[in-house]
Amino acid sequence: MGPRRDARRLSRLGSAALNGQPPEAASRGRFITIEGGEGTGKTTQMRLLVAALEQARIPAMATREPGGSPGGEAIRRLLLEGEGDRWGAVGEAFLLIAARSDHVARLIAPTLAKGIWVVSDRFADSTLAYQGHGRGLALEDLATLHRIALGRFAPDLTVILDLPVEIGLARAAARQAGDDRFERLDRAFHDRLRRGFQLIAAENAGRCVLIDGARDPRTVHRAVLNAVAERLRVAL
Repeated sequence: MGPRRDARRLSRLGSAALNGQPPEAASRGRFITIEGGEGTGKTTQMRLLVAALEQARIPAMATREPGGSPGGEAIRRLLLEGEGDRWGAVGEAFLLIAARSDHVARLIAPTLAKGIWVVSDRFADSTLAYQGHGRGLALEDLATLHRIALGRFAPDLTVILDLPVEIGLARAAARQAGDDRFERLDRAFHDRLRRGFQLIAAENAGRCVLIDGARDPRTVHRAVLNAVAERLRVAL
């Protein structure tokens, strides 16, 4: 089965494909995820968006994956440190989904229930892109794991930052963090990763917005604000 047909079937899996219906309570906070490959500027855009929401008097908080909760942060260290081949694709997927389950249960869902918006640097689309498109796991299998872990929980909006691979890897190297083994995987993996994110955006257009991440951060920020304002009907 080809990747495009896989993605279409994944979209039809409802909540497992991150297209679940959010709760209807008017007081519920909104959940926004920022996605993309290495060096696309996700963390910068997350911070800028949270600041803009706060300026608009919308209470908001930032978080990240893997991580965000004590259990998630412990798993983050297992996933990101060490050599690129430390874990196989299946082990990565199980670790990520375990971290995500803890993250949602202990941080994201309770925060949204208080009426606070949550902006996450990565969420489940990263697992579909990295372990699915990049590592070659079946997208339907990942969707089944997400359904088990998340039920009907899904982002209200996903912003995917798109950037040529060579630019993203150069930006990531310039950070000199040196603690992310995914950055050290080969160029072919990162090419598959970028195509995967592009396909996710195309097949989930009701939830996802694809934004050119090659522009300067302020221009990208304005595009993100426009997407949030239009999709979630808020003034920013």
